[in-house]
Amino acid sequence: MTFDLTDCVVILRRTPALLRLLLNDLPCGWSEATEGPGTWSPFDVVGHLIHGERTDWVPRVEHILQHGDAVPFPPFDREAMFELSKGRPIAELLDTFAELRDESLRRLQTFNLTTADLERRGRHPEFGEVLLGQHLATWVVHDLTHISQIVRVLARQYFEAVGPWRAYLSVLRPDPRSPIVEP
Repeated sequence: MTFDLTDCVVILRRTPALLRLLLNDLPCGWSEATEGPGTWSPFDVVGHLIHGERTDWVPRVEHILQHGDAVPFPPFDREAMFELSKGRPIAELLDTFAELRDESLRRLQTFNLTTADLERRGRHPEFGEVLLGQHLATWVVHDLTHISQIVRVLARQYFEAVGPWRAYLSVLRPDPRSPIVEP
C-alpha cells in the first residue's frame, strides 16, 4: 500500500480514543503492568506518545519544511517519559495525549502538504536522509506498534491463567510466528 496523507490522519485521529477505551479506569495494576525488567507498561507507552507529540512528529515535519536535509533533526529521547510522567494518573496522561494529538493534526493540516512535499528530504540523526512521507508513514506505524505493545502487555498478565490455551494465543508470544516463551 502506498502512503496516503488522508489515510494517515484517519488512523492517527483514532489512537487517543482507542487508548482511552482500552486503558482508562482499568482495575489497579493493569496500566502499570510490564513484561519484565526493562520493558514498558501501558502507562509508560502513553507518556512516550505524549513526548512524541511534543518533540517529534509535527516538530520534525516543520524542521523538514524549514531546513530540508541541511540540518539534522534534534535527537529524540525515547525514554523521557519516565521522568515527565512520574506521579501523574493514567487518566490525565490520556487526556493530555488526546489534546496534543488533536493539536498536532490541526497543525499538520495547516501545512497543506502536497505530493511533492512528501518527497522533501530531511536528515535523521541516526538514519541519515529520510523523506517527509516516510516520516509521516512512520508516525502511523509507530502508533500501531505501541497499540500492539499495550495489548500484548495486558494479555501477558494472564499468561499463566489461560493454561493450555496459550498454544493458540499468538499475542502471548514475543513474535507471533515463534513458539511460546515463558515470561
